[in-house]
Amino acid sequence: MTISLYDISVPNYLQGLAGVSGFLKKGAAFCEEKGIDPNEIVGARVIEDMLPMSFQIASVAHHSTGTIEGIQRGEFVPPKDPGTWSYTDLQKVVEEAREKLTQVKPETVNACLGKDMIFSLGKHKLPFTAEDFVLSFSLPNFYFHATTAYDILRARGVPLGKVDFLGQMRMKM
Repeated sequence: MTISLYDISVPNYLQGLAGVSGFLKKGAAFCEEKGIDPNEIVGARVIEDMLPMSFQIASVAHHSTGTIEGIQRGEFVPPKDPGTWSYTDLQKVVEEAREKLTQVKPETVNACLGKDMIFSLGKHKLPFTAEDFVLSFSLPNFYFHATTAYDILRARGVPLGKVDFLGQMRMKM
């Protein structure tokens, strides 16, 4: 069986985004049940020197749809947190990313195989191929930020388990 650039990226992003969407819904339900304003969580952090929940969700979306757009363009830049999102906005960003990715055609992504890719961080330019960028930078960052968002909710008492993080697994039928 051959694995394509599409196979290693889009289905993984979709699965992860489904998990994030699910645990954000559970977080909203928990807040409603406990009488907590969910917008208090938007600025929450795992620890003081880490970026807030809003950045974690911005990064999850950016490391999915932004990566696919970036490998087509040949350049990826870090996400920006507008700092003005509500909890509902965070949920919307995830749903929009999922929707965008369902429209991506395998041949569009696979055409980027071997293509030069630059990660631009200010004056720093890090060279990759599209597949090395996805495997060694984007996917690890995607999962890091999804995990951090999950951890922020768990730390505030939202009853989440591993299955909430995993999303819909792609099992043999």
